[in-house]
Amino acid sequence: MLQFSVVTLLTLLGSTGSIGKSTLDVVERWPNRFGIYALVAGRNVELLASQIAQFRPEVAVVADRPALEKLRRLLKANGTPEPKHLDAGGPARIAAATAPEAGFVMSAIVGVEGLEATYEAVRLGKRVGLANKEVLVAGGKLVTGAMRNSRAELIPVDSEHNGAHQCFRSGLRSEVSKLILTASGGPFRETPAADLIHVTPEQALDHPTWKMGPRITIDSATLMNKGFEVIEACWLFDLQPKDVEVVVHPQSRVHAMVEFNDGSVIAQVSATDMRMPIQYALTYPERADAPVPRLDWKQSARWTFEPPDFAKFPLLKLSYQAQETGGSATAVLNAADEIAVEAFLNGEIPFPAIAATVAATLDRFPHRDPSSVGELLEVDRSARQMAREHIASRWTGTKAAGASIEPAVRA
Repeated sequence: MLQFSVVTLLTLLGSTGSIGKSTLDVVERWPNRFGIYALVAGRNVELLASQIAQFRPEVAVVADRPALEKLRRLLKANGTPEPKHLDAGGPARIAAATAPEAGFVMSAIVGVEGLEATYEAVRLGKRVGLANKEVLVAGGKLVTGAMRNSRAELIPVDSEHNGAHQCFRSGLRSEVSKLILTASGGPFRETPAADLIHVTPEQALDHPTWKMGPRITIDSATLMNKGFEVIEACWLFDLQPKDVEVVVHPQSRVHAMVEFNDGSVIAQVSATDMRMPIQYALTYPERADAPVPRLDWKQSARWTFEPPDFAKFPLLKLSYQAQETGGSATAVLNAADEIAVEAFLNGEIPFPAIAATVAATLDRFPHRDPSSVGELLEVDRSARQMAREHIASRWTGTKAAGASIEPAVRA
């Protein structure tokens, strides 16, 4: 292993999630190169306590005061010394992300809770590994504007965008014709559209390729996750929606492709292991040895590609439309989707009503052009309330699986 005289310290936003745990695995394998300055989590204080015992951060942050008191009790019971700074809430998240000691910020908090801390880190010119979709889906204009002003480095960790980042290194940006993002198609790729009304949360959570949190797994089943990735790609790589194409690739080996003006297509191919894009973000522009499975090219394999079914998965089309609309539309898209997914998981609405709820909220929400994170968060709150009201008026008192569903995308 190479030796490094200076250890880069990380602030890890979302340490107890799947990306956070994989990031800590990578850090553990490079003890002479990376260390942990701050661990920021939500309410999973049991796991956070074990992470503190192992990595000994200077700072630990949780969601709220009850979680903070519980964490303190756990650390005391386990005989683990408290970090130098132990705190809770949004201001503490921001302080952890913007601290001078943090040489790298991994943004992996699910939802808009991670937006403000990530924005402030970018505004200060930090190198940020972005694994939080909502940062760019809701606040792409603000975040990329701050990135240009501060010259911060924003390196995508999502497998598709990380793959695209690698492909873009093959030529000049002016030589790019389009970006192609791949989608597994989710668990209902071959399910007839008429049968989606009967889908259960358990079926939707059974993703064929990835093991992820509940919301992102449902978003993958509706293809909303791929719609979010289209929006992210537009901001990350300065593209128009028409220049981002989605293809269904069930084998999930090709993560992204970039087509250049001469017709050449460069693809990024790897096994489905998030430690590879995480390490790529940490070591960029270097490529270091990674502890991930290698593809066996001696084994016969067939990789297929097909267009997505926009009629069966209307949230993908709604995502394109929201990005074209601009302003607050993508923040509304994200907020309404989160409320609708929660309602589906709670058995309050059927699977197709997720898209119908998002569409109805987009139709009703007045167009705005937020100029600050505070305004974006207000849009988010208002859109969530509007989505809840739609669900209550449309579905409360009805049998979710038996009611008719209005079209999600208007002709």
